[in-house]
Amino acid sequence: MTNTELWSSAAWLASATAWLDERLAAAGRERTGPVTQPHLRLWGTVLTAPTADGPVWLKAPGPENAFEVPLYQLLTEVAPDWILRPIAADADRGWVLLPDGGRPLGEQVSEGELPAALAEVLPRYAELQREVARHVGELLSFGLADMRPAALPGAFDEALDAVGLYLGRHATDDDRAALRRMAGERATVEAWCERLATSAVPASLDHHDLHVWNVLMSESGRLQFYDWGDSVIAHPFTTMLVTLGFLRSQYGMADDDPRLLGPRDAYLEAFGDLGPRDELVTELELACRVGKVARTLVWLRALRPQGFENAGAFQRAPLESLLAVVAASHLDLRG
Repeated sequence: MTNTELWSSAAWLASATAWLDERLAAAGRERTGPVTQPHLRLWGTVLTAPTADGPVWLKAPGPENAFEVPLYQLLTEVAPDWILRPIAADADRGWVLLPDGGRPLGEQVSEGELPAALAEVLPRYAELQREVARHVGELLSFGLADMRPAALPGAFDEALDAVGLYLGRHATDDDRAALRRMAGERATVEAWCERLATSAVPASLDHHDLHVWNVLMSESGRLQFYDWGDSVIAHPFTTMLVTLGFLRSQYGMADDDPRLLGPRDAYLEAFGDLGPRDELVTELELACRVGKVARTLVWLRALRPQGFENAGAFQRAPLESLLAVVAASHLDLRG
């Protein structure tokens, strides 16, 4: 049985609904309407239900992303101002019950306002990363992948082999040739990692999918970061691969577009005590490049258990992410 078959089964839904009701009752709240399932993906599902105090959300990540539940619990302790605080969590089941945090930032500001909105948000995320950097050992114990610079050359080798296995009989001759070319880039990747390993910026939590649809804004204007299921431990600047890469791709920006550089510089300012700005910019660009190795493995973590045939529109995402390591731009998300 695939994850999606399990999560859509009557037995699973009944069990999850019962747990939701129990946890609400323990928190002094009561469900006022039916439970619905707005999200059902290969890597996780979400249920939602109305209450007198607003909707609640039960998130059930897949087994390979189950670290998200204890991660929420840790973030509640060390960075409570920037995250949704769980109503309840069950690490054994891999379930977390969350309050409503408002609508995504991307729905609430216009296209032209997004860069300025990100420039306001990203220093707060940087503060979170600096707080969480003291807890890397705990994060690793939860099962988050180690994608720190010293581990990435090995991760690059793993990604090459794993993408080939994942594609299997679906790989074309062009795919196999592209993987051979990528294998020839190992020395370059290793050199980038060695440079990053000398950084004064400590490793921390990389959300790895931080874009304007994973930042929630309440009616009062409170901003909170959401959806930690792709997280890894890495050089913190790796986060900017998706944050800035998504913005660049969505709106067709060049790497030197001021609308891109503004959010980048606002983020880096929070690390200004750790090195000259030019060095931090260089580290960010390298972190984004090697972060594509992590992105490849994150895609594989989500898709491989279900197989290539069940991956739908995401079938080639692992290969494309790996080929992007040596793309023209450090912010290219696909090769």
